[in-house]
Amino acid sequence: MGRVIRGQRKGRGGIFKAVTKHRKGASKLRAVDYAERHGYIKGLVQEIIHDPGRGAPMARIAFRNPYKFGLQKILTVATEGMHTGQFVYFGKNATLSIGNVLPLGKMPEGTVISNIEEKIGDRGTCATAGGVSGIVVGHSDDGSKTRIRLPSGARKTVSSECRAMIGIIAGGGRLDKPVLKAGNNYHKYRVKRNCWPKVRGVAMNPVEHPHGGGNHQHVGHPTTVSRGAPAGQKVGLIAARRTGLLRGGKALNRVTISTSSSSSSSQDNDATEEDKDDDDVVVGEVGEIEHDAVNKHK
Repeated sequence: MGRVIRGQRKGRGGIFKAVTKHRKGASKLRAVDYAERHGYIKGLVQEIIHDPGRGAPMARIAFRNPYKFGLQKILTVATEGMHTGQFVYFGKNATLSIGNVLPLGKMPEGTVISNIEEKIGDRGTCATAGGVSGIVVGHSDDGSKTRIRLPSGARKTVSSECRAMIGIIAGGGRLDKPVLKAGNNYHKYRVKRNCWPKVRGVAMNPVEHPHGGGNHQHVGHPTTVSRGAPAGQKVGLIAARRTGLLRGGKALNRVTISTSSSSSSSQDNDATEEDKDDDDVVVGEVGEIEHDAVNKHK
């Protein structure tokens, strides 16, 4: 009998504890209150700081408490162009400027947004990674719903009272720099989670993985497994509907264009059925005609 494989150990949990010593805190917008619902409140960006394990820089913003003496401070991801000493405005009547936070219903279509609330008052859960952003696609007729496009390309309909920050999250292009050596990856994932390095199944021994063993690295049997397979066997393509490369393409609209020549009517009568078939040019998409067929009729 083989050993407990990696997938089983992950499901059982373990003693791993993420390194959270130097983390600054969660990214959250300001809690919505009367000031934001009926007007706006002004804040000051005090500092831009680095949060270990996070790809985007964070901004500490201070607000004057509208209900008692003192300051309210929040920690949220910064947008491109945000700087220390900048004034930002949160609320219904805030202007459309980088770093300001408004309800989605107050933003025109095409506005670039980030730090988006999925539900009213959740203080920002979508589009918070470095360099990402969403777009306001449109509003409903009654103004109660807003359709947005997320960084993944998916479209989602949320309440128009959900808030979002205007701009793109800072830290874009971070992945363009090559890692170069394994030591950089070690430090990168050490502050994130215990997911590196990841050994392939075919590189293991037979007792450690169903794909292990053999005189050379190969699976040796189909990689598709049943949905109800036991945990030690459930690796590979689980309950796959199909496997392999996608063959062929989507069906094109076949449009025929008759290419009439300037020859005499007597020559047209002598044309054979094969020539008539050649007079039909297949158009795959609008404006794209097979050049071979066109050159043949010139």
